[in-house]
Amino acid sequence: MTIARRRFLELAAGAAIPAFAAPAWAELPPTIAMVVPFEAGSAPDIYARVIAESMRTGLGRPVVVENKPGAAGNMGAQSLARAPADGSAILVGTMALCEINPLVFDNLRWSMKDFTPVVKGIGAPLVLVAHPSAQSRTLAELVAFVKARPGGLAYASYGAGTPGHFLGAQFNTRFGLDLAHVPYRGSASQVTEILAGHSPFGFAQTQNSLPHVQSGALRAIAITSETRYRLMPDVPTFAELGYREFSTQVWFGLLVRAGTPKDLLDRISSVAIAAHADARVRETLLPQGYDVLGQSGDEFARAIEAGGANWAGVVKATGFKANE
Repeated sequence: MTIARRRFLELAAGAAIPAFAAPAWAELPPTIAMVVPFEAGSAPDIYARVIAESMRTGLGRPVVVENKPGAAGNMGAQSLARAPADGSAILVGTMALCEINPLVFDNLRWSMKDFTPVVKGIGAPLVLVAHPSAQSRTLAELVAFVKARPGGLAYASYGAGTPGHFLGAQFNTRFGLDLAHVPYRGSASQVTEILAGHSPFGFAQTQNSLPHVQSGALRAIAITSETRYRLMPDVPTFAELGYREFSTQVWFGLLVRAGTPKDLLDRISSVAIAAHADARVRETLLPQGYDVLGQSGDEFARAIEAGGANWAGVVKATGFKANE
């Protein structure tokens, strides 16, 4: 064999090696964005900042919270749906965004198919709160107050198409009221407006309203948990008052782009699950009124699908359709 031929065969053999070598593991980007599709100070934002700090340690990367509010969360979801599936961004999803928005927006430029659910992180009930000017401490008193002012009052929600919106619509129908609906840009804005008396009441996130209920600035009328809420033990549930149809628990969780390489998805998932189990994280979230859930993967995906089916009837009854 000539030297030239022997050299050719050596090079050919060397070139063939990569075809049989084990594939390289994908590497996480140097910085990861945790996209909150709602305003700063909102309940999802508060949750994201706690989880991001814990995940930063687990991932060994900065996890930077980015607020991208607009169009009931659709702007943030859309931006992530167009991002690379490389683990560079994590979406903070909510019940409203994942289960309700696909029902009420006809021309969404994103789909749940664009995302892989990672972990259903936390859940909490909503609470019907009223400004003292509503002269009500009980559900019966609030209904009477509204009926005495037909067509003259509105309830506040933390956004059109949110659970707070549809529970208010149910409230209107169930008690034969004539309420208008005033949507705000998020849970923080909603509570601020109720505190100012611009809207006399609404179904609010417990995290934003709890301090004001405790101070007496707002009155908690009834709560949507199945049993008495541990941080508002004196507030009756709608269920015990005979209105179980108002029972619900909103949730926040994490999703990534569909198509994220499995090794990156597994790493992000394991760190996210560990973050929610972290004693320091729980010590921060539990006093704020959150229940840490930790449902993950396919189970979480099935729960989102089931939740959308449950809300479909309520949405249809209102006839509501949103326009971006």
